[in-house]
Amino acid sequence: MLASAANATEHPNILFVLTEDQGAHLSLLGTPGLNTPHMDALATSGTYFTNAFVAYPVCSASKAALFTGLHSHTNGILNNTHNFHKPAAQVTDPERNLKLARINRVRSEFLTLTEILKANGYYQGVTHKLHVLPNEKFPYDEFLHGSRAEISGFIRNAASRKQPWFLMVNIPNSHRPYPNSDKTPIRVNPDEIRLPAFLPDSPAVRKDWAEYLAAVEQADALTGQALEVLRQSGQNDNTIVFFMSDHGPTFQHGKMTLYDLGLRVPLMVRGSGIRQGSVCDELVSELDLLPTILELCGIQQTFDYPLHGHSIKGLLTGATNAKGHDYIFAEISNRGPLPNDGMQERSVFDGRWKLIYRENVEAAWRHVNADSRQFKVWGNRTYAETIRLKDTFPRQYQILAEMDPQNLGGTVPTLELYDLASDPDEMQSFAAVAEHQGKREQLLDALRKWINETNDPAVNP
Repeated sequence: MLASAANATEHPNILFVLTEDQGAHLSLLGTPGLNTPHMDALATSGTYFTNAFVAYPVCSASKAALFTGLHSHTNGILNNTHNFHKPAAQVTDPERNLKLARINRVRSEFLTLTEILKANGYYQGVTHKLHVLPNEKFPYDEFLHGSRAEISGFIRNAASRKQPWFLMVNIPNSHRPYPNSDKTPIRVNPDEIRLPAFLPDSPAVRKDWAEYLAAVEQADALTGQALEVLRQSGQNDNTIVFFMSDHGPTFQHGKMTLYDLGLRVPLMVRGSGIRQGSVCDELVSELDLLPTILELCGIQQTFDYPLHGHSIKGLLTGATNAKGHDYIFAEISNRGPLPNDGMQERSVFDGRWKLIYRENVEAAWRHVNADSRQFKVWGNRTYAETIRLKDTFPRQYQILAEMDPQNLGGTVPTLELYDLASDPDEMQSFAAVAEHQGKREQLLDALRKWINETNDPAVNP
């Protein structure tokens, strides 16, 4: 049930900056070749989480998890859906009747953060895109494009109504297509970057990764713009700032995969009462952000169902005995506009060891986004280059073929086990190594328990 509306003047504002397709790459983290002064400054003025993860590594499903505090197999959005960036009253009947709009949407019985904040007196805005459905469950007051003037105007509009506000600033620049360095010079030098081991090391792939970092730098500049508008508004002291990415970048082992590049994201929080210059290594999930925001905003909300995340306010404020999760879980359903129900993929991570479990690996398809393959529209240089260099970099080609088995004939493993302490790029699976069978069974048991507790209907390990 919805809580009764509280006195709006007693609650802080929330500025939530959400970049797209940005992995945990910042100059603060020592990412070679990258310069992100605004993100770095935000992190050092608040708390940065080194082990923050999304629950599903694609845009719509990740946002749905964030806004419901529930995994996708529960909340109803199992992959990307349509983007109707407008109030519900402006969504047309033909748009509502699109197949994806009818089946890939947050289920009616679950509350969204937007609904809860509206019921508690918040004035709300969202920039650039919505990309979750149905629009009725996201009752924003303003749908914006994200310019400096619009953000400033939104803050003034909330002030004139004497309401606290929530503003989701979506920043799309770190999504493909990245800046094309053949046409426009970029600051990032391809010779200075470090490629992950799962990518072939060639000039074309180095250029692609450098262009990705250049896109992150564009996102950094827009992050700085939003923070500057906030400062100029005079409401900095009464505003809590969240910064996160919706999932990792569009390379093999990244977006739409359960590897670290796909799931690990930058997460930082700044505001009154939140520890400054703090680095937290606890395991946290985007599922934790709904209950955290509600607690920070002083909203006591009861739910008729269990949330899958829990508040991390204690980690932000330095509360004694505050802790994160013992395990982080994620999923990919591969359902949607495919010729069958799709391969089912689940993962569990304990802070060092990652187990990936799959079903339907032989007959079912994997969903491969166009930006994971195409150069003409999306500027992806790495896909074709990995194929060209398959004899020189056979393991890297194998990884690509596993990502796109229906086009490249890859054999997708049912079970993978990685030690990220010794193998952060997840190149060598220990799933069949006898000395690690205890860890494999421990993580499988944790996965089975999670499947039962969250009523995941699609897998049975």
